[in-house]
Amino acid sequence: MKDNIERIKNLSLLKSLSEEVIISNLTKRKFKIASYKKNSIIHFEGERCTKIEIILSGRIVIDSIDEDGKLLTISNFYNNDILGCNLVFSKNPYYPMTISTQLDSEILEIEKDVLFDLFVENRDFLQIFLEMISDNAFILSGKIKYYANKTLREKIMNYLDYECKKQGSNHIRLPITKKALAERMGVARTSLSRELGKMREEGVIEFDRDTITLLR
Repeated sequence: MKDNIERIKNLSLLKSLSEEVIISNLTKRKFKIASYKKNSIIHFEGERCTKIEIILSGRIVIDSIDEDGKLLTISNFYNNDILGCNLVFSKNPYYPMTISTQLDSEILEIEKDVLFDLFVENRDFLQIFLEMISDNAFILSGKIKYYANKTLREKIMNYLDYECKKQGSNHIRLPITKKALAERMGVARTSLSRELGKMREEGVIEFDRDTITLLR
């Protein structure tokens, strides 16, 4: 338990809690440490969020599942990051995407009712929690704005770079249809085809029905 106490004390959210409070919550199983193997599903899309989870070790990813069942990683989380803080008190507390592990991982789980008791008992803890929610919302809105302001070509290149790394080759087999790819990028199928045609004319790519080769 001593090792767990030290790890918990070093978490940004819990730094205002005394060692006695941490020990008490661990002993009473109000703080629970869960272990997951690599490539394990932690939460499925649509699952209800009833707790926050603070990463103690490993790497967690949020994945979007497309219509063909393929996974596209949206975001990565590491030690000290928190899952569920923007959902646990929501009127619609359901995970919008799948959450899984990319490495063996350990997570500290704190249920909603335990979290609320800590708010009441410790004003500093509440303040830190609210600051972290605000920071997370700001970062997320920045990511959305950044993506929304990208040109269609930039979105295509980002997607191709991702698939090249994933497949280990500049000649990639498309895991989804071009129609699905267009929908993911928020454009019409004809707009995607037109931009791909321009990129081929400029010597950036070659493509056929099922593959795209990045020439640069």
